[in-house]
Amino acid sequence: MQESFNSTGQYVASEQLMASVNVAIALQKPLLIKGEPGTGKTMLAEAVAQSLGKRLIIWNIKSTTKAQDGLYMYDTIQRLYDGQFGEEGVDDIARYIKLGKLGEAFDSEDQVVLLIDEIDKADLEFPNDLLWELDQMEFYIHETKRTVKAKHRPIVIITSNAEKELPDAFLRRCIFHYIDFPDEALMEEIVRVHYPEVEDKLLKEAMSVFYEIRSFRDIRKKPSTSELIDWINALQLGGIPTEKIRRELPFVGVIVKKDEDLETVRQKMA
Repeated sequence: MQESFNSTGQYVASEQLMASVNVAIALQKPLLIKGEPGTGKTMLAEAVAQSLGKRLIIWNIKSTTKAQDGLYMYDTIQRLYDGQFGEEGVDDIARYIKLGKLGEAFDSEDQVVLLIDEIDKADLEFPNDLLWELDQMEFYIHETKRTVKAKHRPIVIITSNAEKELPDAFLRRCIFHYIDFPDEALMEEIVRVHYPEVEDKLLKEAMSVFYEIRSFRDIRKKPSTSELIDWINALQLGGIPTEKIRRELPFVGVIVKKDEDLETVRQKMA
């Protein structure tokens, strides 16, 4: 029976998001996730792994990351060092092959969830350089003449902050889902997952102010879901009365992070 992803105790997913995950699993294709910061793109992979009871492998992409880094690395420096000091087994090159995150996912005895996080941070050629491996689920280690072939096709989740356009050839191989910003009903559900005992009046008032701030056109950085959760926690810990939330904007620096945005918010909310 096909495994199915559902929301977990720590992650509330929309029906559309759950459907996209399950379609990607059924079709054995990578799931490409986009959405504004703070909408839970990275946390989705953790939730999928938890829901399905699988190990999560995270490959964090940086501007200097190359596709080869995810496959394997030949540690020539360590081999040279061992040779100078007379270590045994220096002739065994396999000892000096270190699998990267993609290689680790392929080589796993059990199916894993592989998160390729923020793929758009890398060079423009990076996604294309992964096409063969993601299609064929294998790669060749030249130094040892060994082919590493996936024992079980990993569930691949790829996140992007849309900093760069991804190549068409890469996009064709993915299932795509854009995580919309939660509406108030879903947001309340998300907050209550983290703070089930939050007072109704405090939650309603904090959310009202939060969504009003997000609606301001001249705000450069709109507050995210994670920042709302932090703000509600701060309001609870500070024992802030509900009637002061809109009037005094206590701890507003938790949700508004830029000086010019802070000035805009204070003027408009005055």
